[in-house]
Amino acid sequence: MTETMTVQDRVIEIIAEQALLEPSDVTLDSTPESLGIDSLGLVESIFAIEEAFDISIPFNANDPSESDFDISSVASIIAGIETLMKEQGS
Repeated sequence: MTETMTVQDRVIEIIAEQALLEPSDVTLDSTPESLGIDSLGLVESIFAIEEAFDISIPFNANDPSESDFDISSVASIIAGIETLMKEQGS
């Protein structure tokens, strides 16, 4: 991650890659479903985010609704990542 790229920019970039969209097509209000990201794409996005930010996301791929990580919108994903980065010292 470059120094000038924010957490928000990088997350949007990763999600856009998974959705085969341009980053400009991804808004903070977007949901994975509205972007056409299926469960496999969501898992791949989570793995890419973990790798990009060197964090561990508490996400249960087998039962996303049981996860402690809010994936309801791009904004909630970003907020969760920022929290995890503080907690995990990244």
